[in-house]
Amino acid sequence: MTLQFVHGGVDRNGAPVHFHIRDGRISGLNGDARPADGADCIDLEGLAVLPGLVDGHIHLDKSFVGDQWHPHQPVNSLRERLAVEKAAVAGAAPMVDRAEALIRQCSGFGTVAMRCHVDIDGSTGLRHLEAVREAALRCADIMRIQLVAFPQAGVMSCAGTAAVLEQAIAAGVEVLGGIDPTTLDGDAEGQLAVLFGLAERYDVQLDIHLHEPGETGLAQLLRIAARTRAAGLQGRVAVSHAYSMGEVSLARALQVGEALATAGVAIMSNAPGDHPFPPLRALHDAGVRVFAGNDNIRDCWWPYGNGDLLQRAMLLGYRSGFYTDDDLMLALDMITTHAAQVIGLPRYGIAEGLPATFVVVRADHGPAAVAAVPVERRVVVDGRWL
Repeated sequence: MTLQFVHGGVDRNGAPVHFHIRDGRISGLNGDARPADGADCIDLEGLAVLPGLVDGHIHLDKSFVGDQWHPHQPVNSLRERLAVEKAAVAGAAPMVDRAEALIRQCSGFGTVAMRCHVDIDGSTGLRHLEAVREAALRCADIMRIQLVAFPQAGVMSCAGTAAVLEQAIAAGVEVLGGIDPTTLDGDAEGQLAVLFGLAERYDVQLDIHLHEPGETGLAQLLRIAARTRAAGLQGRVAVSHAYSMGEVSLARALQVGEALATAGVAIMSNAPGDHPFPPLRALHDAGVRVFAGNDNIRDCWWPYGNGDLLQRAMLLGYRSGFYTDDDLMLALDMITTHAAQVIGLPRYGIAEGLPATFVVVRADHGPAAVAAVPVERRVVVDGRWL
């Protein structure tokens, strides 16, 4: 691999940065400002060098990217939405091709890793997982993908799903999902007993979708925190969405946030347009790890999205009232370091000896990149300029 000397840029804080890329790794970070003998020089001309973007929550199996436009169909219930989705996905372009198209689109915006929730249930089995895994293999040179077995239709209320979750673990899945244990499944203790039992038995992580409202949702979060502590799974459990934390007073949300922080339960938010969502700054300050992802992109749930995580960070900041550089940096952290920590991404970041994987954007620093969502970007993975 060609030896390269990257210079003339700034880091996420706006400080000058230079380094060599040697055998695909960062070498001499901010050391000798002269290029090594034989190095190709790359002048970034003031552009900002950010860590590769990490999508903490995406659904590759659902998206119609790579297919024709599918008009949104209104429904009256969650179960009706699931039926509409199942029919639409069955008639769409092959899942593996759609998933690959979205992976490559996300890569073009600077995403280098993602946690992908994939539908499983008693009737679908592992078919979606197999398709997404094939797409991931096709794109293994540009994207690291962690798969979540997601029981979209419920664990207790959908016959055979608990067994399929165990089959998914045997097939190599590292994370189990869950969904609305009370309002969808009708058996909170039953669903959580299954999920935490499997997590303890097989040493896998958990990431539970939680859309439940108000005090019902808060009670669920407290159950999850208590089970996490009891099972010794601190740092291995996340809750996605947790809308209820944005539907109550800040003081009440922080009461529950204290329990989440103690249990090491992380919270994912994509700041959806039609829902309250958790008070991200306050939770972060209380010790809860908050991270972000695109969630659904152009699918049966909504027609929006293109996979650009900087745009998602801007929306998080916009809806959260983030104005200071410190707040905007938190939004950037949610799509970089925080998401990488939650999914356990190894050897991540911009540091001596790490893989040269980063995104270069036209911005003064990280906060400016979040606020402006610059179009001009260059993506580097393992020293390869994509």
